[in-house]
Amino acid sequence: MINKEQIQNLANTIFQDVVGYRRHLHMNPELSFEEFQTSAFIKEKLTEWGIPFSSMANTGVVGLITGDLPSEQVIALRGDIDALPIIEANEKPYTSQNPGVMHACGHDVHTSSLLGAAYILNQLKAEFGGTIKLIFQPGEEMLPGGASLMIKEGVLENPKPQHIIGQHVMPFIEVGKVGFRSGIYMASADELYVTVRGKGGHGAQPQHNIDPVLITSHIIVALQQIVSRNADPRLPSVLSFGKVIANGATNIIPNEVKLEGTFRTLNEEWRAEAKRLMKKMAEGIAESMGGSCEFNIMHGYPFLVNEEKLTASARAFAEDYLGAENVVDLDIWMAAEDFAYYSQVTDACFYRLGTGNKAKDTTYSVHHPNFDVDEDALKISTGLMAYMALKQLGN
Repeated sequence: MINKEQIQNLANTIFQDVVGYRRHLHMNPELSFEEFQTSAFIKEKLTEWGIPFSSMANTGVVGLITGDLPSEQVIALRGDIDALPIIEANEKPYTSQNPGVMHACGHDVHTSSLLGAAYILNQLKAEFGGTIKLIFQPGEEMLPGGASLMIKEGVLENPKPQHIIGQHVMPFIEVGKVGFRSGIYMASADELYVTVRGKGGHGAQPQHNIDPVLITSHIIVALQQIVSRNADPRLPSVLSFGKVIANGATNIIPNEVKLEGTFRTLNEEWRAEAKRLMKKMAEGIAESMGGSCEFNIMHGYPFLVNEEKLTASARAFAEDYLGAENVVDLDIWMAAEDFAYYSQVTDACFYRLGTGNKAKDTTYSVHHPNFDVDEDALKISTGLMAYMALKQLGN
């Protein structure tokens, strides 16, 4: 019977290598669906360890480790591999060498951790039964999301996993700890692209114009009513606009204004109704003020659900591996993740890996140009994932 000491010893053995994997990936980040060198690096390691793999969704890699003992149980482990279009502000030996691209969301940690877990599991395959599917997934940061593409291409088939587990860095949790939440955890996310058209002209002669800037201002304020007066107050909803382009001047009213934003919630029925109401309200306001509004919605990721039984068992395994004092409760998180697609298809558990350390200045939020992690987190990220997989398989 495999015990946690075996896994912890293997995790310690591979730790410096995993740090090296993480730093290599951090120095060579690639944008969503362009992760060709990252994919090649993953394949190189799996080949070195004799782990069979296949390609999927162009740059995705799916490895298989089958234990030598009899069992038909299958579990999937997922790590995303893409980076973000951010200019890194850190000055570290492993700072991004790809200008304008940065692993600012910790996907380098996820990928290197899954590689480390793969090494551990492969070393132990003579001692366990069942199959572990290793999903190195591209394109988490860009719609339609690499998860949706891999599911369409059959990543959850042949063999079909009964469970899938994923982890994500969290700088607001102290390194050495992990966090879990059962049930609905993360929000759906839709992108809003709005064009408001009017009639431009001289700013000193507004009577001759139809001001799209003014119309847009009314639309932005009025749409918040959808959240404050139409949504059930018990249901979290977020509507935010982060980009407004008018391209006029101090005395020039433009012909049109571009507006971009996001809508997030935790209920599919309300999600659909809110989008209908937003479109109707924006178009009505523009028309009433003499202009027009083109309101386009890019349907994004669904909300993420952690299956209760799987999450409870995963949490118990984490408490056994790390100690109960190092496992914390998570609150609802209104960010979105394409891991949600897996959770809509099979039993899923998505947990958080603490990477924060004030002394090492690793408490910047994800997607920040100064984001970094305390690499001591890699001491537990590999072994914990391997341990949870084996325990879930019944070993």
